[in-house]
This record gives sequence, C-alpha cells and structure tokens, in this order.
Amino acid sequence: MKNLLLFYLFLFTGSLVFSQTEGDLRINVRYAGTSFPEVVRDLEARYPVNFFYAEEWTDSLAVNFSEENISLNQFLGQIFAGTRLSFFIYAGGKIILTRDYRIQNTLPEDFFSEGKPRKNLEEPAQTLFSPEEKDDVGPALSNIENTLFKIGNNSPGAIATIAGYVRDIKSGEPLEGVTIFKENPVQGTLTDAFGYYVLTLTKGQYDLFFRYVGRKDTKRKIDLTGDGRLNVEMEEEIIALKEVLIVNERSSVEQVSTGIAKLSLQEIKTIPTVLGEADVMKITLSLPGVLSVGEGASGFNVRGGNTDQNLITIGDGVVYNPNHLFGFFSAFNPEVIKSANLYKSGIQAQYGGRVSSVFDIDIRDGNKKEFSMAGGISPVTGKITLEGPIKKDQSSWILGVRSTYSQWLLGLLENTGLNNSQAFFGDVIGKIHYQINDKNTFSISGYTSRDNFRLNADTLFQYANNNVSVRLRHMFNNRFSGLFSGSFTNYSYNVESDQKPLNAFTLGYSINQFTLKSDFDFFPHPDHKIKFGGTVNTFSLQPGSITPLGDSSVIKAVALQPENGVEPALYVGDEYEISTRFSAYGGLRLSGFALLGPGNVYTYAENLPRETDFITDTLSYSSGKIIKTYGGPELRLSGRYKLAQETSVKFSYDKTRQYIHMLTNTVAVSPTDTWRLSNTYLKPQTGDQFAVGLYKNIPQKGLEFSIETYYKFLKNLPEYKSGADLLVNEAIETDVISAKGRSYGVELFARKKSGKLTGWVSYTWSRAFVKADSPYDSERINGGKWYPSNFDRPHNLAIVTNYKANRRLNLSVNFTYTSGRPTTIPITQYQLTGAPLPFFSERNKYRVPDYIRIDAGLNLEGTHKVHKLIHSSWSFSIYNLTGRNNAYSVFSTVTNGNIATYKLSVFSQAIPTITYNFRFI
Repeated sequence: MKNLLLFYLFLFTGSLVFSQTEGDLRINVRYAGTSFPEVVRDLEARYPVNFFYAEEWTDSLAVNFSEENISLNQFLGQIFAGTRLSFFIYAGGKIILTRDYRIQNTLPEDFFSEGKPRKNLEEPAQTLFSPEEKDDVGPALSNIENTLFKIGNNSPGAIATIAGYVRDIKSGEPLEGVTIFKENPVQGTLTDAFGYYVLTLTKGQYDLFFRYVGRKDTKRKIDLTGDGRLNVEMEEEIIALKEVLIVNERSSVEQVSTGIAKLSLQEIKTIPTVLGEADVMKITLSLPGVLSVGEGASGFNVRGGNTDQNLITIGDGVVYNPNHLFGFFSAFNPEVIKSANLYKSGIQAQYGGRVSSVFDIDIRDGNKKEFSMAGGISPVTGKITLEGPIKKDQSSWILGVRSTYSQWLLGLLENTGLNNSQAFFGDVIGKIHYQINDKNTFSISGYTSRDNFRLNADTLFQYANNNVSVRLRHMFNNRFSGLFSGSFTNYSYNVESDQKPLNAFTLGYSINQFTLKSDFDFFPHPDHKIKFGGTVNTFSLQPGSITPLGDSSVIKAVALQPENGVEPALYVGDEYEISTRFSAYGGLRLSGFALLGPGNVYTYAENLPRETDFITDTLSYSSGKIIKTYGGPELRLSGRYKLAQETSVKFSYDKTRQYIHMLTNTVAVSPTDTWRLSNTYLKPQTGDQFAVGLYKNIPQKGLEFSIETYYKFLKNLPEYKSGADLLVNEAIETDVISAKGRSYGVELFARKKSGKLTGWVSYTWSRAFVKADSPYDSERINGGKWYPSNFDRPHNLAIVTNYKANRRLNLSVNFTYTSGRPTTIPITQYQLTGAPLPFFSERNKYRVPDYIRIDAGLNLEGTHKVHKLIHSSWSFSIYNLTGRNNAYSVFSTVTNGNIATYKLSVFSQAIPTITYNFRFI
C-alpha cells in the first residue's frame, strides 16, 4: 500500500513538473477578434500543445491579444480573466478547460491541520495561489466554499436561526432577491431590499446555496448549533448569454401572490425606446395587463384602471407626475435605480392608498469599495452617475444627473413655429447610505426634477417634482427588525399664457405630502413571516389659482381655498407555509381619512341635481376642524398550491381604498392635472379584485408560462359632465359625477430566459366599463348604461426578443399591437341661432384605429477586458421601424359650416437614435 501511494505521488508530482514546464512555454501570438476555436487550431499547429474542452463554452469568445515571447500561462490567464472558464496544463502539453470550477494542483496549507472557524465571517478567504500567480492565471478560486462555519453557541432547542446580509463583492451594495436554500429536503428564503435574509433550520450541518441572476452561484458549509450570523459576498458572473429583463422575486411558481413582477435593470438598454432614452416605466408596457395611455407617454393603466390609481414611489417618496416633456421621457434615471417592483394584484397589507397597482422603485446605495462614474450621451439627452465610498465598506454615496439639450435641435428645424419653441427637462437623484453597525443602517435619499415646455412661443408649461426620504433600519435580533422612515413630497406646476395680452394669465397648483412609516418584520417560526406596522400621510394642497399676467390682462384673479387632510393606517400580514404544497397570505389594513379645515362646503337643494344654481348655503370650518371623515378595513388574501414541483395554481383577493384623486379630462398624464382630496361630495374610490392563475416552469429549457384571470369592481370613480371645467373651479362637485367601474380579463405570458435568443410574449384580453347613473339627466351618462372606459382596449400583444450574437453584440426586435382606445366623435350637426354646432355620439361609442409598432435596437459593447479604465458601449435604435402613422387621438374642426374629423399622430415616421454609454472604474 505504501509503495502504491509513493507511485501515485511520483506520477502526480511528475505531472506537475511537466505542467509547469509546458506552462512556461514561450509563445508569440497576434489575434484581432479571432474566435477561440481558431486560436486553438493555430496554437496546436505551431506548438506542442493539445486542448480539451466543450465547444459550446467558447462559441462567442473572441480573442484580441498581441504579444511576443509571452508564457502560455500568462496568455491563457489573460484571455479567460473575467469568464467562467479555467484551465489546467497537464503532462505532455495537454490543456484541460473547465467551467465554473478549477482543477487544483496544490493543497491548502492547513489541509492536514485541525480547522478553526473564522471569528469574522466577512474575513477574506484564503486562496490557493500567490498574488504573482493570480496575475498569470486569472481570478483565484477561493477555498471559502470548503470552509466549515460554526454558527451559534450550542444553545438548547432543536431549531436555530441563521441570518445575515448578501452583498456584491465589488461594490458592497446589498443584493435583493437572492435565493438561499439547503437541499434534501429543500428549504429556503430570499433576501429583502436590504440584502438581509433569515432562515430557520433544524440544527445540524448543511451546504447552504446562494443563487442570484447575474452572480456566480456560491455555497457555504455550516454547522448550525444556535442562532447566529453569516454574511456572504457574491461575484458578478460575466457570461456570453445574459438574462432577460423581467425577473420575479421568486419564480412565478413559488410566489404566494398573483400579479407581481420585478424588473431587472441591468439590461434595460437592450430594449429600443423613443429618442434612445432607457425608460423603466415603458418596459412595464410589455407586461400583461399593463397598457400605454398614448404614443410616447410614460403614464400607464393597469387592468383597466386610471393613471391616478397607480401608486408610484421612489425611495419612499410619492411621485405625482412620472413624466418629462409631456410623457416622451420617464422621470426616472435607470442608472441610479436598484429595483422596480410592480404589484397588479396580490397586494400585501403594507401597501395602500391606490386601487389599481403599486410601482415601488428603490435607489441604489452606491459603491462602498471604490469611486466609479458612468454616463451616456445621445443627440437629445445626456446623463452621468457618480458613486463611491465615504468610509470604505461602511458608507457610500451616489448621485445621478440627467438633462436634455434638445433646444439646439429645435433651432435646426425649418418650421418657424418649432424654431420659436423650447423644451427642457432635468432631474437629479442622490442617496447617502451608512452602515452604522451590524444592527443599524441609515440612509437619506432625494429626488428633484424640472420641466419647461413652450410650443411656438405660446403657453409656457413648468412643473416640478421634489421629494426627500430618511430611513433607519434596526435589527432587534435575527428574527425581528424594524424600518422607520419619513418622507416629504412636493409637486407643483405653473402655466403662463401671454400670446393674447387681454387674456394673459398665470395658472398655479401645488401639493405637499408628509409621510411617516414604521414597518416591522417578525419571523416567529420557520413557517410564518409576519409583517406589521403603520403609516401616517398628511396632505396640504393649493388646488389652483389664476392671476392676470401683465397690465393689459382683464383676467380675474381667483385662488381656491386650500385643502388639508390626514390619512392614517395600521396593518398586519402573515405569510404561512401550511405544507410543502400549500402556502397562504392573510393581511388586514385599517385605513382612514379626515379632511381638515379651514374650508367652505356648499350645500345644495334637496331632490335637485348639484348645480351652481341650486346652492343654498355655505358651511365654514375653521383651521384644524374636521370637515369629513372616511375609512374602513382592507382585506388582503392570497394562496398558492403546488400541483407539481414546477407547477402551481394561485388565487388572491384585494380590497383597496383611495382618498386622493386626479381630476383630468385627458387620457394621458398632463402637467395641468389637478389632484384633489376626498371631501363631502368626492368620496373615496374603493376596489375589489379577484385573481386566479396557473403557473408552469420548465427549468431545463429555461421556459416559463403563466395564465391569470381577474375581475375588478370599482366604486366612486370620478367621471365628468360633458364640457366640464376642472381648472380653478370653486364648486368642482357640480362637474364631477360619481360612477361605478368594472374590468375583467385573461393574461397570458411566456418567456425564454436562456440561450442566445431570449425574450417573452405577453397577450391580454381585457374589458373595462364605466356606469354613471343618477335620477337627474345632467348627472347621467349614456342613459345610465355601462359604456367602455377610456382605457378599454380589448387586445394587447407584446413580443420582446433579444438575440445575443456574441459577448459584445446583441440585437433586439419588439412588436406591439393594441386595440384602439374608445373615443367620442361628432356624428352630425344642428343649427342654433344660425351657427352650426356639432352633435356628439354616445360617450366612447367609437374607437381610434388599432395601434401597431415595431422597434429595433442594436447594442455594441466594448472589449470585455477586466482591467480597463473605461468600459463603453454604443446603442443604435429605431423606434417605429415601419414608420406607421398610428393615431394618438381624433379631433374635429368646423370649416365653412362643415365638421371634419382628423387623426392626430405623434410619431408618423421611423425615429433612429444613437447613444454612447461609458463607465469609468
């Protein structure tokens, strides 16, 4: 036996000698974009070497390298740096390539010694190579995965809880949605928005696996003897084929709730968009159940709901107008965004205030390791993002600035009207993050944006968003944590018109919102995840004012009385894993609202419609007095039953309430939209939604399928009388009608998330109707019958494809089809005192033509060398490739006594754009 061992040791050491000799072989190479198989054939022809590998590993690996008299070790180490490939040089010049693991040629120094767990779990792992060797052979393989970590101090009891943070190894930023699990049987959890996880297991030894899209899988060997901490850092995975855009927090099969999607922002630039500006909100339009309100607009409608029924937040601050330049650009800079979650149904109890959806956007913490800079330049916009550590590994900052310089383009146009126009927007997003200690984290973030737009020297539109939020997260223990936050939001607009001096005016509006929140997470048992807390929103509105502009103006100055309100809420929710197949969530939210003085309320004659002619009295309320109160419970239920390992069926029910309303007579978000609080006549909107879905995954082929159906019933929707005046109206209730709404539909979704060709297909069939009935004709629409809402578009098909030709080049082609939205048009005319007047059809009886659009984009990245000062890429896109003249709306004019109806198109031709992006590290 001893002789046999010596024989094998001789063979092994002999092979090492040969491998070191072959590795020191000096070669001359000159390759420019040469494919790796061609490189192999060239080296094998000129030198005594042979390669062994799977060709599919290197199908998109191109070699750009030229040098004389370089060692084979150094050459291979540099071309494989930053990839999943490693190499081992065996006796006789045999070169063996491996992927995701490395063949070792030495044993760790402490292999035969008694191992002792590290005191600091974040201590850098020991490596099997010296620093000099690392430069030659690429990134060293850490032995941290083979180190046994002892967690806990042998506390009594059969179970214990392990918790900790998962962060990016380069930037130190937390990773949200990382899957942590053990096998046989599978038991796991996910990291939250702070990268924190909690997992309760039976005591014992486990391999704990960590998986996340875009990061290398890793594992940790643990000996769990009691409650303890384990922090993990994950490396970026640079692979030839990148993942698709939409990633669920869990797989769609595992999630308990329906209708939840998370947008991955790492590759958002691969989707072609109008004017070349990456747009987070427009990507949501490719999801089932989400529709655009119009060409180029950033607002969106979810399952037949109005745009104001979507709660949009960034860093806990509410955003009331998510548009730039009337909707051609989104208000959010994607370079600074960490995550974006859309909740269409299955909305958990911590969210409230809107009846259709929640779009929750969070800001990145910034790089805690080193300073970096990224930016992009297009013919229309420019942006730059700066980030870096304040104190390395402990605190960081990030700042994103974006602006347009489209004014020079307008000056080049021959049209004199456009020459006299101006268009400008800018926004700034920033955040400071501080890890005080293991139990406390503090952050402060802010967002501000400005817009100025004037067409043909006519009306000037100016509007602004501002918000700031502060967060403090405290870990009471591994199973109990609290998040305390406060935020301030301001939205205001100003409209000036001076083209006609006699009617020159200035129109103003503003809203301020303060929010205090406390959210607690409690894990009393492995099967229970309890979340509870409270929220208080306070509102202060200046609903509108109009003042004369200039000495010649005869406009009468009017300022509406201010509105003040408070909206408190308490909630509790519990996600309970009843069995391996069945999980359920139950939540209850108690919300209320009080409208506060000072203020006046008009009273109207009984048994008569609400019209200014029938006002009988005015009730006055002093400051702080309660004018009107509303409130009630909001029940949230959802459940998931697994039919098989990769197949599940789910259901959900949501009761929601909304106490603030956007009054507008346009389908898209406009800077002149007026937000008003619920009052004596404008009642809170309420929604009841039921959803059921079937979900199927085929992991081996990277396929995912789902089908969801829903029914939603809404009450107290604001609808408007024909010719309603919504600006600076002291008796707004005389033009607003309370209506009912209902919507239902079926959503189909299929995606392919691996291979060279990735993408998804979503199709939605849906209907949305409104009913405005009343005993009085003036408050009845379409005779009190159900009629299509402004957002009733039965068919919606989106196809998104992304072909990754190689590591540097990818091509995207998208197809969009939607039914035309409803509209009201004049069908005849009549004479009144000799003047022709149009007679309109029933509301929303007709439709604009169907909408069809094809977009194409090409992204060309620079070389993927790891050690580069600047990483750059070029994006080429064509919006509306076929130049289709899609109708945004229809309008009518009277000429010589005749009524003519026309289509209005925003983009009637293809729009090419080129963008240069760079990143400095």
